[in-house]
Amino acid sequence: MKLFLQRLTPVVGLFLILSLSGCATYQNKVQEARDALTRREYTTALNDLKPLAEKEGDDQLVYLLDYGVALQIAGKIKESNEVFLRADRLAEQVDYQSVSRFAGSLALNEEMVQYKGDTFEKIFVNAYLAMNFLELGQLDDALVEARRINEKYLKYRADEKKKFELNSFSKYLSALIWEASRSYDDAYIAYNEAYKIDPTIATIHEDLVRSAKLARRMDSYQDWKKKFPEVKEDPAWYDKNLGELVVIYQQGWGPRKVPSRSEYRFPALMPVYSETQKARLTVANKSYLSREVYDVQGAAIETLKDDQGILVAKRLSGLATKAVLSDQVRQKNELLGNLTWIALNIADRADVRQWSTLPQTIQTIRLPLAPGQYQLHLEGLNASEALTGENLEGQVVDIKAGQKKFIIWRSLK
Repeated sequence: MKLFLQRLTPVVGLFLILSLSGCATYQNKVQEARDALTRREYTTALNDLKPLAEKEGDDQLVYLLDYGVALQIAGKIKESNEVFLRADRLAEQVDYQSVSRFAGSLALNEEMVQYKGDTFEKIFVNAYLAMNFLELGQLDDALVEARRINEKYLKYRADEKKKFELNSFSKYLSALIWEASRSYDDAYIAYNEAYKIDPTIATIHEDLVRSAKLARRMDSYQDWKKKFPEVKEDPAWYDKNLGELVVIYQQGWGPRKVPSRSEYRFPALMPVYSETQKARLTVANKSYLSREVYDVQGAAIETLKDDQGILVAKRLSGLATKAVLSDQVRQKNELLGNLTWIALNIADRADVRQWSTLPQTIQTIRLPLAPGQYQLHLEGLNASEALTGENLEGQVVDIKAGQKKFIIWRSLK
């Protein structure tokens, strides 16, 4: 701290503070790219995000995450995975911050500290990698990500992370992957762990019944049958002559971080309105609605709420730091010291960095099908189940006996 104060001379320091207060925030820098994605102008969005993601610095991780999702939405799956692999390595690096950097964050704002991502975001990286590999038909690579998800899950659980931080969707997705590889016992374990994290997953009751039977855990199977009497078993679940179509639907946009109206130094989450709330799949003249398996918005809100105590403590320390720094300047020049106090408080702003291209919810549609080629049609629906104009048409899938075919789709308006 002393070194930081000595280096920040009055004139240079005040100039720096005023410059920082006028800098564009993270949200300003990515807003145009998000708007372009909503308009399905993928080239524009990617051109905006690419230079931000490639620039090394404290914010690189958050831009890599946004860029990786944008590439997935644009259908550039291999490029998306290259970006997510880079983000995964960066997120796992040891966080090192110099004393002067930490002091600067207290005196100025939190955006001077390296962005490391929330726990549920770090697990999400591997979920996105897994989804990409599934869409490419690379099940073995998806299995690698399922193992990485489990490693992170065990690590964060040992660190006593809260349930909303453990990202139940990633556990659910790993169960899907194990099931696709016919590793039924691993699938059952993963479904059970997802249930422990979030028992409200729409499909989890039938998933536990089905996977317990497939894993030949007959005692568990009977227990779940008694616990969930509403589950009606479908013989197709166990028919090895059938394949399965699995649609993983990412709905809408997650909430955006903005400065709180009550205290501009603290971030708040503002929900983003999404017209499209559900997906409807039509195959062979039959229609099926999506079901929610993960509330991304809820996880983000709970995470920020849990961080409030730490944020308050750091900002109180920041006020004390500003007072000391202003007093140091005031001892040499009273007017400049007063201006320093004002400028420091103007420069102090909420850290609004986040992985902002995440969806609002994640939903699934699972459909057993006889082997063959099928033309499918996906369309977005609003809360009243009226069409919103978002759709995926002309997709032809090849279903094989005993195999799962994955389709990943995102609605953006």
